[in-house]
Amino acid sequence: MKITIIGTGYVGLVTGACLAELGNDVFCLDVDSKKIEILNNGGIPIHEPGLEEIVARNRAAGRIRFSTDVEASVAHGDVQFIAVGTPPDEDGSADLQYVLAAARNIGRYMNGFKVVVDKSTVPVGTADRVAAALQSELTVRGSDAHFSVVSNPEFLKEGAAVEDFMRPDRIVIGCDNSPQGEKARGMMKKLYTPFNRNHERTYWMDVRSAEFTKYAANAMLATRISFMNELANLADHVGADIEAVRHGIGSDPRIGHSFLYAGCGYGGSCFPKDVQALERTAQDYGLNLLILQAVEAVNARQKEVLGNKILQRFEQNLKGRHFAIWGLAFKPNTDDMRAASSRVLLGELLRNGATVAVYDPVSMEEAKRVFALDFSDAPELLSSIRFATTPMDALDGADALAIVTEWKAFRSPDFDQVKTRLKQAIIFDGRNLFEPGVMTEIGIEYHGIGRSVLTRK
Repeated sequence: MKITIIGTGYVGLVTGACLAELGNDVFCLDVDSKKIEILNNGGIPIHEPGLEEIVARNRAAGRIRFSTDVEASVAHGDVQFIAVGTPPDEDGSADLQYVLAAARNIGRYMNGFKVVVDKSTVPVGTADRVAAALQSELTVRGSDAHFSVVSNPEFLKEGAAVEDFMRPDRIVIGCDNSPQGEKARGMMKKLYTPFNRNHERTYWMDVRSAEFTKYAANAMLATRISFMNELANLADHVGADIEAVRHGIGSDPRIGHSFLYAGCGYGGSCFPKDVQALERTAQDYGLNLLILQAVEAVNARQKEVLGNKILQRFEQNLKGRHFAIWGLAFKPNTDDMRAASSRVLLGELLRNGATVAVYDPVSMEEAKRVFALDFSDAPELLSSIRFATTPMDALDGADALAIVTEWKAFRSPDFDQVKTRLKQAIIFDGRNLFEPGVMTEIGIEYHGIGRSVLTRK
């Protein structure tokens, strides 16, 4: 099938590459000429395991191309995927300007039937706005070309996006019941047939329900994380071990073990903005989503927990102190720093007079760019950050180590070397990678999240 992908970010590039891998003829469009130049020169503008190899293989086979030519992109694809960014607006709602601009471009140049697929995460009702934008351009041209707008939300985890696309848990597709909608349904069914050979993974529904499903999924996952984080904070006070609690409640099949890990808060491009966007949608209808408001508030507070533990341990005085931070990206296997907990911790340490040495396996360059923005109001603080070359290099002379991202490389370090390099053998573990008892046995003072088993009075 001839497929056009509009936008070459995480969702667009992964979608385009994986559909090309299945034998489709894919045209990837982006208005960012620098990004297209990188792709045409064999590079990848994002870090995503396995993606570079798939793109290279399909470029060599002629199944995927990259361009800034809007007219050519519209002419190419019978199915047009809109996979552009939907950043949060000032009021928390999703900014649809790029989605609607893509729709207008399709309407401006299309000459035959097109299936227009909303792949971007968009609020309920966006398909109607996309259809209106398309139709307005067709009306201006006096064209009677037909189209159908379909919702096909993505469920890709950064760091595992290729695997998630090629072996999906579910494929959600929303179509209407018009003749054009039935035609679109047939084309989408054909496109996704390779994923359903073992068993049917596609869930067909109306367009608005499909749009809602994406937000509902992310809101549920965010809720589980904030729920466990709030319990972890209580566990620290009552003398319980949140890891034992996690196993105890996770064994209930109605609850399960997934997304029950306590930590120092969630980040990234999806959960924070999608929770806010769903809240904003509710407000547009005169409703308040009280649970999601709490989820967001708990997460904001949780990003401060690690810094508060450090301040408490060092008696609220960090002047002259030096700390090591392992992990900067919001999660492993990505260089994405959006809403990362490390940014909150770093700001707290620096603004309290400390210096830091930081290390992350892949996000060091992105971190330099992000920190320059974060401290634009106090650029002198940037000189207090040292970018280490290895995890152990970051430890030299530090009063303590703080772990923010659960990279596999951090899970089994040489603890003898850790103790030797640190000025004081103290670890603040924001992801509960280690066992408190083991740390005590080897002589490391350990502070986890919800793992401070205290003696109750």
